[in-house]
Amino acid sequence: MARSSEPSSVLEVLLTETALRLKAGPASYERGVRYATTQRVKKLKATGSELSATVTGTSQYRVRIWSEEGDLNFSCTCPVGETQEFCKHCVAAGLVWLGAARATEGATEWTEPDQPSMDLRGFLLTQSKEALVELLMERAVEDELFGGRLALQAAKSAAVPADLEPYRQAIEAAIVVDDFVHYRSMYDYSRNVTVAIRSIEEILEGGLASEVIGLCEYALECVEDAIGRVDDSDGYMGEIKEELVDLHHRACQLARPDPEELAARLFDWAIHSEWETFLDGADRYANVLGDAGLLRYRFLAQQVWDQVPARQGNEQRFHSSSNFRITYIMETLAKVSGSVDELVAIKARDLTYAYHYFEIVELLADAGRTDEALTWAERGIAAFPNGTDVRLRDVAARELHRVGRDDEAMSLMWAELEDSPTLKSYELLHRHATTANVWPEWRSRALNLMRQSETGARSARSVAATSSPRRGLVTWKPPRGYDEHPESSELVTVFLWENDTESAWAQAKAGGCSPRLWVQLAELRQDEHPNDAIPIYQEEVERAIGAKDNRGYREAVDTMIWVQALMARAGSEEDFPAYAAQVRAVHKAKRNLMKLFDGQGW
Repeated sequence: MARSSEPSSVLEVLLTETALRLKAGPASYERGVRYATTQRVKKLKATGSELSATVTGTSQYRVRIWSEEGDLNFSCTCPVGETQEFCKHCVAAGLVWLGAARATEGATEWTEPDQPSMDLRGFLLTQSKEALVELLMERAVEDELFGGRLALQAAKSAAVPADLEPYRQAIEAAIVVDDFVHYRSMYDYSRNVTVAIRSIEEILEGGLASEVIGLCEYALECVEDAIGRVDDSDGYMGEIKEELVDLHHRACQLARPDPEELAARLFDWAIHSEWETFLDGADRYANVLGDAGLLRYRFLAQQVWDQVPARQGNEQRFHSSSNFRITYIMETLAKVSGSVDELVAIKARDLTYAYHYFEIVELLADAGRTDEALTWAERGIAAFPNGTDVRLRDVAARELHRVGRDDEAMSLMWAELEDSPTLKSYELLHRHATTANVWPEWRSRALNLMRQSETGARSARSVAATSSPRRGLVTWKPPRGYDEHPESSELVTVFLWENDTESAWAQAKAGGCSPRLWVQLAELRQDEHPNDAIPIYQEEVERAIGAKDNRGYREAVDTMIWVQALMARAGSEEDFPAYAAQVRAVHKAKRNLMKLFDGQGW
């Protein structure tokens, strides 16, 4: 029944379309209109001075609108509502209430009834067919997906085209983002999208594969539009996109659309999508496209590829997402055709990176074309003689060993060690020198080179353990870049890699190393040389206390307990009380730490 011409409540006086427009502003009002007309408002309840509702957006939001001191007040649990702005959800609830002809004339209160607390199945079994039909029709009006399922079944029964518009509306409502979806709302948002995807799967199971193809592509358009407006730190959107692409592929396998038309659509997506949708289309859909579809796809790709200029050496590198996409597409086509020559030609289009030479060498070597692999390796080394990619040097040396040119291979590995005197380069040198049966002489040269590098780094950074003026405690002063190369000693890591603990210890004492390595050395020496390990663990105590938090304090106490055990092992347990008292005196202002000390009786 229509409302009385005279307002019967304060809410009716204050809550008008004009009020909603003024409160929300044009943008939020228009969005609220869309929400109101797409059945997003549920559980609407109202009294003379207040209404409440649940509005479905990226999550379920609770809306309240009430009269207060002659004006409308409001609240919404959405992110916008939490900033005290009149949001689209409030607009939607207000518009639905304005349009609801549910109140009898002069009534002061009405409420949308909740589900009855009874045996619904038993109740429904007692109803007539006509009554059940009416219930289903009401539900179909309120729920687009439910209505779409009924329409689908009716269309199949009558052998007429199904009306898929309810599904398109539901997909858009679930995916399209008007504002921004914050991290805390992403789970609910993705769950709503998943419900929409499940509804598309039901259509596929219902035998309408051709229709599902179009729905999936529409859903993917919506997803691409939404990706830039959500905080997708957990990768929900990637999973949603992959689900839709997989569903689209399954539908294509069943429907067998025109292969050339499908190829054109897949290529259009692949070349233009900023989110790489269908980028692997030539490979994934090869069983659907067949020869005709792949030929069309290749023709379209070749037209774009022909516009990409060849580059090499020191020419200006060309970075763009479109360049990446067409290169990836062409490589995919080459892999589908199984042509190594085609793949090499594609990679050779851009030789401004040493890594691209490496890729070509590996392709040819894997194909058993070792002579060509060596030729490309030498070309790459010649094009990038200095500071080249370590992977190119590695495979080039491998190919040189294969033809007995061991000296040239070792020269490459030595250049790598000179460029980067690290454990990784040392390992590579060891591997190639072992292949050539010349490791002892190269090991000596390598250690001398790394010692020179360590001396230079130590002089430049002054990284060394020093004695603290604080009552004799041994203190490590970590440099900027704490516990990272090049501040730590690479020679120590080399000796540890060789399982030469004594040399590692001697090097650490001579040149210092990072705190991480000191602890590793302490762990290796504590059984046989506890006195070596004790000062290192004492420094770890100071480092942990320096964190100034309870976790650090607990770690410090645990480490001191171990120091006590090592002192006992070394026969100097009587020194521990003095050490504990010293630490206590230095850090007595840290009350939480002192509580832990009290608990240990220190």
